[in-house]
Amino acid sequence: MLFRRKIPLNLWQKMRQMLWPKRGWSRAFLYIWHRLVRLKDSAHGVAAGVASGVAISFTPFMGFHLIGAMGIAFAARGNVLAAWAGTLVGNPWTFPFIWMGTYRLGNWIIGGTMGEAAASGLSFDLLVHHPTQALGPLLLPMAIGGLPLALISWFVTYWLARRSIERFQAARRIKLEMVRKKVLNHQDQDRGGGMKRA
Repeated sequence: MLFRRKIPLNLWQKMRQMLWPKRGWSRAFLYIWHRLVRLKDSAHGVAAGVASGVAISFTPFMGFHLIGAMGIAFAARGNVLAAWAGTLVGNPWTFPFIWMGTYRLGNWIIGGTMGEAAASGLSFDLLVHHPTQALGPLLLPMAIGGLPLALISWFVTYWLARRSIERFQAARRIKLEMVRKKVLNHQDQDRGGGMKRA
């Protein structure tokens, strides 16, 4: 394999890399962002895709985030790869805050303490043997609270991403045009020099 490590990572090191990359999260996200802005799609397509991935991260349905991001991106005419990258907003570091926020907002919208009563009676045994009975009362407030947060995050992310991508694409077009002119100038000079020699 071309880029294989000289010394392979053991299981502990691989898990550590997943939770905290060696070069830091900012570098990992910067790499992903550079890949996103270079996607061969319109600024709207990439921005709608990223926004779809971010929005779906505010729902409590963990196993369906990629499928949900794809569905929202398809409906918004967004890029599916960008949507999948957007789901990275929901990760082990952010989910506790997202879940707490959606749960509290959902409880406030419902106007009750439905989830709080369920949370007080939650036990490991109940989670293992009756997961739907244990988590059902918690998921409803989270789903209700997640909807407004998902909508807000979609529009904010779309606006920010679209502006950034449009700037990047405009700068890239200018740079490519300058390179093209330079190459054409160089070719014209080569032709002119050849004619003089003839």
